[in-house]
Amino acid sequence: MMTVGAQLYTLREYTQTEKDLDFSLARVAEMGYRTVQISAIGPIAPKTVRSLCDRYGLSIVLTHTDPNRILHDTQRVIEEHDEMGCKYIGLGMMPQKYASPHWLSHFAEDFLPAARQIAAAGKLLMYHNHNIEFQKFNGKLVLDTLLESFAPEELGFTLDTYWVHLGGADVCAWLKKLQGRTPCIHLKDMAVRGWDPIMAPVGEGNLNFDAILETCQALGGVEYLLVEQDVCQTSPFDCLQSSFNYLHGKGLC
Repeated sequence: MMTVGAQLYTLREYTQTEKDLDFSLARVAEMGYRTVQISAIGPIAPKTVRSLCDRYGLSIVLTHTDPNRILHDTQRVIEEHDEMGCKYIGLGMMPQKYASPHWLSHFAEDFLPAARQIAAAGKLLMYHNHNIEFQKFNGKLVLDTLLESFAPEELGFTLDTYWVHLGGADVCAWLKKLQGRTPCIHLKDMAVRGWDPIMAPVGEGNLNFDAILETCQALGGVEYLLVEQDVCQTSPFDCLQSSFNYLHGKGLC
């Protein structure tokens, strides 16, 4: 069964203090969400974050964590995720230095030890894509290189529907290719304003979410559908509500 959650990066301007995070989590729970991803919040202790989420019946299912801390403070990162009750430790994007043909191979060399330590603790390192992973280095897609460089128990993928599409790739095809390795995915839609693509609430753009959701259900293994909208044309709270309403109408929450 897939559970719909809110990616708090959407509300990052409203989660920088404990007071603001408390208010925002209350709003998220009122919308109907029961799970959240912790990302880009202020310097709030993990135990406090867990306590606030518990107050509103919200479970923490994924984070985006500083890559330098994943590499160099791995054990404490694991402990913090234990405190939050969170299994999935997320890398929000590829650090810039690895995003080149001459340095991509170093990504696996550097992150494999941390990934294995995380796996030994019963958790999973998760990689979130943007569109840059759909460029080719030395004749191979960056995402294919990542897929081949880590075993399934070492690296999962938080497939992001908007960024896959912006990269010129097919979301459903990549869900199939990554079957068993996408316990969490990000849902955001793509609309068009003039000549430019813009992010939109789920169901209000041009992505084929009927096919995407059917593929997720048919493949199995997708546990959390996390709604995210990096840039909102209206209130980010309204955007999260609109996406929730759409998914609720599909019988998913």
